[in-house]
Order: sequence, then structure tokens, then C-alpha cells
Amino acid sequence: MNSLLIVVFSLIQRTGGHGGGGGEAGPPELPNIITFLSHWLHDNVIIGFLHHWENIFFAFVVASFLSVVAIVSSRKKAMVPSGIQNVVEAVVEGLDNFFAGILGKEARHFTPFLGTIFIYIWCMNLLGLIPGFMSPTGGVKGGYNITASLAICVFLYVQYTGIRRLGLGGYIHHMAGSPQNLVQWLLVPLNLPIHIIGELAKPLSLSLRLFGNITGEDVLIAAFVGLGITALSFLNLPIGLPLQLPFVFLAILTGTIQALVFTLLSTIYFSMMLPHEEH
Repeated sequence: MNSLLIVVFSLIQRTGGHGGGGGEAGPPELPNIITFLSHWLHDNVIIGFLHHWENIFFAFVVASFLSVVAIVSSRKKAMVPSGIQNVVEAVVEGLDNFFAGILGKEARHFTPFLGTIFIYIWCMNLLGLIPGFMSPTGGVKGGYNITASLAICVFLYVQYTGIRRLGLGGYIHHMAGSPQNLVQWLLVPLNLPIHIIGELAKPLSLSLRLFGNITGEDVLIAAFVGLGITALSFLNLPIGLPLQLPFVFLAILTGTIQALVFTLLSTIYFSMMLPHEEH
């Protein structure tokens, strides 16, 4: 009767390792539907492929869900919105006002990109709280590729914006520290490499911060799920103590905060790159 819990507990202990084999054990991680399928269908090529790229698979699941929501909400537009259209428009308006507080009149141009980044990361952060799914932005088996990809997209868009809005000469002048006098020009050989290193460090810090926090949440919840199963194992019941419940609510809060931090820092990077003629 408790065979499913035994499988879950064993997978929690194994998914932190390398492929669930006999390799070195790692931090615990909750099994998802792909992990379960690979446990029973370990010889299936497709399941094996999905198991190797779990983070990317669930990232596509989130992207597909958001695409469906966007299509449904915009398919029959009404002057007086209701239902899902009303929710989507409220979210978009709130995000646009938020970005306007940082970027001013430039916000409307960047809201589609930055708003998508926030919603996408937020949904991915919370996906792991649904049984059978996982957070693509975390995980002990290589979720860093998702957060790194998002950070690289932000980095490239920021640099493109700088070159497009400042011109190549203005962009190089900005990277040199915007020297205005002789002393500042003499410091260009020092300021330029420091500024370049700082620009390269931005996507690294963005991705590592998001990945580390979400992975920590997942490991903590998995550890308490395993502890809850162990606590009632002597009763042979098909349930465990829900010791992870308080941390689920904490994960909802921190997952939202991490999506907001990622988006806020990205917005500030754009603000730092844009020209400021009014000043």
C-alpha cells in the first residue's frame, strides 16, 4: 500500500546524484513525472532524452502555457475587458507602471521584453511546487542552463540597446567611463577594462542568484518531504507528514521575489545604458 511512497523516497535520495545511477549522491530533489517515467521505462530512448533535459522540457511547458494564455486573452478583445482578458490587461498595466517608475518615457518600449521575463521566470519558479513538475530555474541536475540563457538574453539586448541608442562611438565612450576632462581620459586604460568586466559580471550574477535561491528552495522542500515520509514509515501508511508545507508558502514568496529581483536588475541595466539627455 505504501509502495508509491517507497518509490518517491528512493527517487528523492537518487535524483540528487548523477542520472540516478550508482554515482555520487547529491542534494535531495523531488521527483517529477519525467523522473517517475524514467524509473519504470529506463530503456525508453525518448524518456531517457527528456530525463537528461528535464529543465528545458519544463521550461517549454511554461512557455507553451503562457503562449496559450496570451492567444486566448487576445483572441476576442473587448472594449470592456472581462475574464482572462481583464486579468492579463491588469498584469500588463501594472508591469508597465512599474517599469515607468525606473525608465520613464522609455518604459513602453521595454515593457514587452521585461514583462515577459518577469512572468516567465515567476511561473518557472512556482512550477516546482506543483506535484509532478519541477522548477526549470533550479534543480541539482543542471538547471543553471535556463537562468544563464535568460541572463545572456538580457545582456545581449542591453548591449544592442547601448549601441543602437548611443551609436558605436557613444557606446565605446560609455564603456570608457564617459570621460570629460584630461584626468578622466588618462584613466580610460583603467576604467575601460573594469567597465567591461562589470558588464560581463552582470549576467553571471543574475543567473547565479536566481539559480541558487530556487535550487535551495527545492532541496529544502525535498528534504522535509523525505523526513515526513520517514516519520510515518513504521505505520505502513500511504501518506507522510506534510512537514514541507510551511516551506511551500515560503517558496511562493521567495520565488516571486527572485523573479522581481531578476527583472528589476535587468531594468536598471537598461536604465544605465540609455542616454540621459535630460540630466
